[in-house]
Amino acid sequence: MSSSPWSHHSRNANVSDDIDFEIKGQELQFLEIELDPGESAVAEAGAMVWKDASVAMTTVFGDGSGDQGGGFMGKLLGAGKRLVTGESLFTTVFTHQGQGKARVAFSAPVPGAILPIKLSDYGGTLICQKDSFLAAAKGVSIGIHFQRKILTGLFGGEGFIMQKLEGDGWVFVQMGGTIVERELAPGEELHVDTGCIAAFTPSVDFDVIGAGGVRSMLFGGEGLFFARLRGPGKVWIQSLPFARLAGRMLAAAGSSGGQNRGEGSILGGLGNLLDGD
Repeated sequence: MSSSPWSHHSRNANVSDDIDFEIKGQELQFLEIELDPGESAVAEAGAMVWKDASVAMTTVFGDGSGDQGGGFMGKLLGAGKRLVTGESLFTTVFTHQGQGKARVAFSAPVPGAILPIKLSDYGGTLICQKDSFLAAAKGVSIGIHFQRKILTGLFGGEGFIMQKLEGDGWVFVQMGGTIVERELAPGEELHVDTGCIAAFTPSVDFDVIGAGGVRSMLFGGEGLFFARLRGPGKVWIQSLPFARLAGRMLAAAGSSGGQNRGEGSILGGLGNLLDGD
């Protein structure tokens, strides 16, 4: 495989398959994973673009991470976590069953970027927006992360639901627009539109706070809330969340429902928060 800004070639004995990969393209990227015999990648249904014939597809119940929770109950728990985050109960596993090298390619559904993250570099856990996961090395667990302290009165006690990716292998998250990485020092705060948070490490303290006075809430056009992220830790920000892009496309097309995101409306902020934007 030729080199690219995001490519990886190595062999290590990890719990997760240590897959090789390359990310191609600029604004509309796709991910190409190279598998050795017996290696597997896991992806959301519908993400595949193409594969070599020796790569077999299998639909599994849950996230394909193995029976980490113990037998059928573990699989059931994993599937339930995926259901809570709005994903399918099933995941597709791609396994190289032939000789030599074989490749499979996946694409993100929105204009933007695919970010490769080695979970072992960040303590084994990454917190993501609920629709961020694209693919991973088999062995990565896809779960849920509740921000219970956030406006629990508005969410029936459920808090703000995000995706939690756990393991030691490679995971590939999809982000809309351009990615900005910020390393926050202890106590350093960053205020971000709730939909623009793509991912952060568990050491980052996450909360949702009011965006200001009544005037800015009514006329500022940015809804009622934004996220407060406090270090230490790393944060990945996306410049164009898919929900915002879809809302503006609907508005430009003159949809009878008006602008989906509800910018500038009193209820817009809460609706965006529930939609992950």
